[in-house]
Amino acid sequence: MDWMQIVAALALVMFIVFLFPRARYMLENSPKGSSSDWMSFLIPVIAIILFVMLLIQLV
Repeated sequence: MDWMQIVAALALVMFIVFLFPRARYMLENSPKGSSSDWMSFLIPVIAIILFVMLLIQLV
């Protein structure tokens, strides 16, 4: 094993160890979205998907 692979693996483990508890806390204590919040998210996502599909058809 190369020493760069070992350092990369250790860095990945450290990221998981430090970030996982914070992410779990944020998920448990975040505000819940209402249906209007979800619709305001879905409309632009659908528009982007349709635009990408249009661009693919034009190629």
